[in-house]
Amino acid sequence: MIQLLPHQLPALSRWFPAAAPGPAALAEHALATGTGRWWADRAVHPRAIAVRCADQALLRGHPTALTAGDLTPLADCYIEAPDRFLPALADAFDQVTPWERMVYVHRTPPSSIPRLPWGVTVRRLTPKHAPALAELATDASWIHGTWGGPAALAASGLGWAAFRKDRVLAIACAYFLGSTYEDIACVTVPEHRREHLAIACVTALCADIASRGHTASWSCSRDNRPSRLLAWTAGFRLEREYVHYAAGSPTRHDRLTA
Repeated sequence: MIQLLPHQLPALSRWFPAAAPGPAALAEHALATGTGRWWADRAVHPRAIAVRCADQALLRGHPTALTAGDLTPLADCYIEAPDRFLPALADAFDQVTPWERMVYVHRTPPSSIPRLPWGVTVRRLTPKHAPALAELATDASWIHGTWGGPAALAASGLGWAAFRKDRVLAIACAYFLGSTYEDIACVTVPEHRREHLAIACVTALCADIASRGHTASWSCSRDNRPSRLLAWTAGFRLEREYVHYAAGSPTRHDRLTA
């Protein structure tokens, strides 16, 4: 596949319909924020198209339009694609591991809003909070990956965090910003888990999303029971299930084409 520049993108509505919750909002997010990269089998009237943002990707179209090596730009990420792409994925990467996923949509108020620990406040992120986000440990830095870094997420105003003084203890943010749904993510630093900080941040974020006329959605692994429980407690209800594929390294015949 060839990499497309923003001005080369075809009409995307037929590839990635808007107003869908969950990972479908990735394409809208990539287009709105400029953080994603796009590929197609050809620039004019493409038959297959892919978009990647951080370690997440969507793949659509017809696998017969692809040749060996075309999927190399999607190595080492999670790919959501129709089942018809499975043979092409298996041929492109040394490992392709299916992950069962669940998409929830915010439907009801939270079942409870716990009291915050002493000295902790939940506030909207602003540009001045970029250094605090940058100080998050590596295992939590994924939270700003789809924004291109801590400064961009902080400047977006689309995140809420629990602070003690100037330190971020937990954060919830729009991970994929869609025109109707905002798929959210949250993370708590390990030593402050079980203090109900995540539910406080998620509750504030969901109210903020609703005030914009949007709806929050939540995507997680079927096996991630803590995430599913947090979603339910925050008022999310199951919308659908899907599978995405964890792609490994390119097989030897692959060559970078973008």
